Amino acid sequence: MFLRRCVRRKSGKRHTYWVLVESFRTAKGSRQRIVAYLGELKKSEKNGWAQFCRRLNKQQRPQPALFDPPHYDDPTDDEPVLVKLKNIRLQRLRDFGDVWLALGLWRLLGLDTLLAKLMPEGREEVAWPLVAAILTIARFCEPASELHIEQTWYRRTALEDLLGVPVEKVHTDRLYAGLDQLLLHKQAIEKHLKQRLGDLFDLKYDLLLYDITSTYFEGECLRNPMAKRGYSRDNRPDCPQVCIGLVVTDDGMPLGYEVFAGNANDSTTVETIVRAMEKKYGQASRVWVMDRGMVSAANLEFLRQRGGSYIVGTPKALLRRFEQYLTDRDWHEVQAGVEVKLVPGPDGDETFILARSADRQKKERAMHERFFTRMEAGLAKLQAAAESGRLRDEGTAHQRLGRLKERYWRAGGAFAVKIAPIRKPAGKAQLSITWTRNPRWSDWTAVSEGCYLLRTNLTGLDAATLWKRYIQLSEAEWAFRITKDELEIRPIWHQREQRVLAHILVCFLAYVLWKTLAQWMRPAGLGDAPRMVIEEFAKIKSGDVVLKARPLRSHPLGVRPLGGPSAAAPGPERTIRLRCVTTPDEAQKALLNRLGLTLPQRLRTVNEVEQM
Repeated sequence: MFLRRCVRRKSGKRHTYWVLVESFRTAKGSRQRIVAYLGELKKSEKNGWAQFCRRLNKQQRPQPALFDPPHYDDPTDDEPVLVKLKNIRLQRLRDFGDVWLALGLWRLLGLDTLLAKLMPEGREEVAWPLVAAILTIARFCEPASELHIEQTWYRRTALEDLLGVPVEKVHTDRLYAGLDQLLLHKQAIEKHLKQRLGDLFDLKYDLLLYDITSTYFEGECLRNPMAKRGYSRDNRPDCPQVCIGLVVTDDGMPLGYEVFAGNANDSTTVETIVRAMEKKYGQASRVWVMDRGMVSAANLEFLRQRGGSYIVGTPKALLRRFEQYLTDRDWHEVQAGVEVKLVPGPDGDETFILARSADRQKKERAMHERFFTRMEAGLAKLQAAAESGRLRDEGTAHQRLGRLKERYWRAGGAFAVKIAPIRKPAGKAQLSITWTRNPRWSDWTAVSEGCYLLRTNLTGLDAATLWKRYIQLSEAEWAFRITKDELEIRPIWHQREQRVLAHILVCFLAYVLWKTLAQWMRPAGLGDAPRMVIEEFAKIKSGDVVLKARPLRSHPLGVRPLGGPSAAAPGPERTIRLRCVTTPDEAQKALLNRLGLTLPQRLRTVNEVEQM
């Protein structure tokens, strides 16, 4: 679900409000429907911060230091001054709302205090925890390179006021050094986030979802031994890559990750990731959910020996062993168009879950028909070439047949093809190519279309529960989609191994901020897609209201001058800069209200005395 801004005119007035929209699938494609209209928060409703307060010392509002910048007390704020209205200016406009929100999430997760303990101040000009915050907030708000942070992004944001780090001290050398320093504390950060996220959202860690993806490099990466060419999920087999294995909870909250060489097979990463999680968080009876690419007999035996449980996908070929169960009628519907059933394993140690989907059946049937038609057309061309004499070599004919089966592999078993030389050629033809349809293939595809198989060593659970737990693996897939599309983890431009690992760690931290905001939005009734909220907050700016002013001096004897206060003797002219935050519009106020946040009005006041 996501937010959508709507504008409506009524009685000559323009009204702006938010609606919560949900995407769903129909027979005619994807559609959207409005779930709720969001306006001002009513007194009877609880905002997102109120939900957090149940777990955070029962606070009723955020601590001032959590989201607000340091308060600058100025004793001259109440001093009456004469202002030249024609000289009022607005200068130094900066992006404020999105970085203010990201910094609040950073502090909410306690990363500022954690890194302050892990990286105590030394001789560096800018503390390393502040550099880590700049890198993560930049990845969260506007993903780009470190050079872009230095030359463009940091200069136009209000982080200089929020963090107290001048613009001239944010440059690529310091940012690269900050990456190197941050990487040293990866395990401590993951352990802290597990505890902190568990406290915020009451997370449970008995069900872990594990999936793997790849991200590619620009360049040869000759100095990085992990950068290898392998199976690319980004359709870039021409580029070296690394593989990233991510473990998330059933809510999609990240628990940890590991980086592997780009040519690593998925099944070879399971033992590494399980040992890594046990080393960080202890060995416990957890349920691992993985797709069929992770499945091997050795991996399943490894999990059983360590007392772990699993729900995993299986290769399509294994489905043939259960052909007799596909035609039975004892299926149970778990949701519209999806049916499941339990099937005992052959050795009694495992249970198999048969599932079939009506939508998947239509998709696979259309694919089979398309492949069948194209395969048949290819065989007809092959036969015509042999009859015309253009195809005479039997070996060449088998090679062309192999290419046809490779291209249309879904219909490779649909035909029985016979290629033989003609003993007594008649005319130009020297080869005989004939084929017949394979009825066994047609019968099997008709039964198995839309079906897939899962396996588990859990006992005492029904098929619907097991299937729903496996489907939650989509949360890990969504995590990869967010890191790639929203946080732009790809392509990687770094060439050194340690710098690459640090870049992935920053992307991981930005994803934690993203999921924290999504979990915050959910109890506030704002859906779970933060992009619209971030874009709206980015429209909130900070700037300097510049005033040419002179203070009013009272009479030294306390006598009111003739003409009243306006006749008081003015002091020396000075320039007053009021660093203020723009007032949010009605729609932005609704978001702030839902999240339980109060936007600061002023950041600081700067007085500059000028000569008369």
